[in-house]
Amino acid sequence: MKAYLLLFFISFATLCIGQNKTVAVGEKLVYSASYNMSGLLTDIAQIKMETSEVKTSKSTLMRLKCTATTYEKWDNFFKIRDLYESYVNPKTLTPYLYKRDISEGGYYKFMQYKYNHKANLVKSLKRKKRKDGKTWDENKNVTIKPSTKDIVATLYYIRNLDIHKANPGDQQDFTVLFDNEENVITLKYIGKETISTKIGTKECYKLAISLKGSDVLRGKNANLLWLTADANKIPVYAKFKIPVGNGELKIQSATGLKN
Repeated sequence: MKAYLLLFFISFATLCIGQNKTVAVGEKLVYSASYNMSGLLTDIAQIKMETSEVKTSKSTLMRLKCTATTYEKWDNFFKIRDLYESYVNPKTLTPYLYKRDISEGGYYKFMQYKYNHKANLVKSLKRKKRKDGKTWDENKNVTIKPSTKDIVATLYYIRNLDIHKANPGDQQDFTVLFDNEENVITLKYIGKETISTKIGTKECYKLAISLKGSDVLRGKNANLLWLTADANKIPVYAKFKIPVGNGELKIQSATGLKN
């Protein structure tokens, strides 16, 4: 499943962000991830999204951390231990450092991006393991668009957008850097929908997600995300359809919310 559990989280972006009014330090969101196994949706992994404060010699940043971990009973089938994190300006959510450390069924990859926003440049480090267990590094400079972000920064960025100003059917393209390539995401606002969740009945913004020039996300309006239609705009439910099957994400708990 690799990055699929997080890719479909990318959502609506029609307006420019000003100040972060939605995401607080100390927020923790926990989800169950289910996958279609022989026609039956089965919970196989836990997803966590957490924020914390990190102080450097020059500034104070917010750490946006996302992890994916298979439940113990599924580890022998396909063990996942994935970490995605972005270090951002706490006021604007502008990313300065991104790390991706994934271990999936014996496959390992580490990615790191260091942003130079003035030059529209990312210094990238990719580290992989050979069959003998030894690692090799690849360093690369990647030119990016001024608005390009990594996947984790994007997940939190969208929650500060004025989605309430959008009309059903509105859509927008924007760019996410993944595996050293800029990917164009098309996002469409479907409308409002009230759904039942583990944290209560919530009125939500319903969003459709597609990826240009790729079949990673399949089907028309088959990849969907529900964000609470309140001041926190937290993701509470998602459905995805990918080349190897389909599944869902459901929120289990939400603590440390800003509003």
